[in-house]
Amino acid sequence: MTIENPTGERDEAVKRPAFTPLHLETRPAVETAAAAYYLNRSPQTLREWASKGTGLLTPLRVGARLAWPVSEIKKLMGVAQ
Repeated sequence: MTIENPTGERDEAVKRPAFTPLHLETRPAVETAAAAYYLNRSPQTLREWASKGTGLLTPLRVGARLAWPVSEIKKLMGVAQ
């Protein structure tokens, strides 16, 4: 599949990371990119939530990394566990 970019040139389709469907996710927590995908937010929005202590979820901190609880994401999104 090809798409036109703003300059009118044709590019191959943008590659996006493949995430496990939320209802099939078995990990207890996911990285910021996956959580952002499931919540339909940008990863930077989730980082801001973590930094300011605002937002819909509170991540677990593992060293300098953030881990977002899948059970909380599923509750927010109305996905049966």
